[in-house]
Amino acid sequence: MEVTLAKYAAVDLGVQWVGWALASAMKTERFFDLAGSGTFVLLAHLSRIWGGTRHLRQNVQTGLVSAWGLRLGTFLFLRIMKEGQDRRFNNVRNSPGVFFVYWTLQAVWVFVTLMPTLILNTEQKDKPLGPRDYAGWVIWGLGFATEAIADQQKWNFKNDSDNTGKFIQHGLWAYSRHPNYLGEILQWSGLFLSASSVMRGPQYLSVLSPLFVWFLLRHVSGIPILEKQAMKKWGADPAFQSYIKNTPLLWPFPLF
Repeated sequence: MEVTLAKYAAVDLGVQWVGWALASAMKTERFFDLAGSGTFVLLAHLSRIWGGTRHLRQNVQTGLVSAWGLRLGTFLFLRIMKEGQDRRFNNVRNSPGVFFVYWTLQAVWVFVTLMPTLILNTEQKDKPLGPRDYAGWVIWGLGFATEAIADQQKWNFKNDSDNTGKFIQHGLWAYSRHPNYLGEILQWSGLFLSASSVMRGPQYLSVLSPLFVWFLLRHVSGIPILEKQAMKKWGADPAFQSYIKNTPLLWPFPLF
């Protein structure tokens, strides 16, 4: 298992470092997110092929990861092509050393997040489908729909010239200030739950996958940055102050 996981890690790093070399030479971040989501899809399929068993649970898991990666990767690529740049890289794209760190951290994100799938697809033994599988797939489906709908609602909102300078507060955005991130967390939680059906011992530590996604989005690269930008732009607007007060940050239920 350890040797196999090391092989996946090597492929992951190789893809990101080749991406860094190209992006650094071109001084662009336009395919950064596409490379990340594409690596998820690549490793999911390689692990299923190299695992050699291709049980139904493995096929479904690989298909769900692929659906996530293709949708999100395409969406993010189209968005950056339209906007021209990603503000996260304003002080990075012209510094090869710092850019290399970003690409390497993306490799870590891919590997940690995909760990339950890699473990599942490497497993030789199979078990009958059970409650954890079905519950995991339902949670994934709910998350996929939530993220896709939220992304599309915001895309449509920003593309409407009547909304220039305004913030979105309708649709799913009326129940959570970051419903797309909620969907992301639900998807990886569901994939861990279904994969855990065949786990044993230390393999359960791959629960780090959804916890890592939650921590990253909630405390590092997602919500904190967007909340700071929003406060800077609309913080003095009474309507935005009301939105902040009455709309949960992430989970649409106040207790969470």
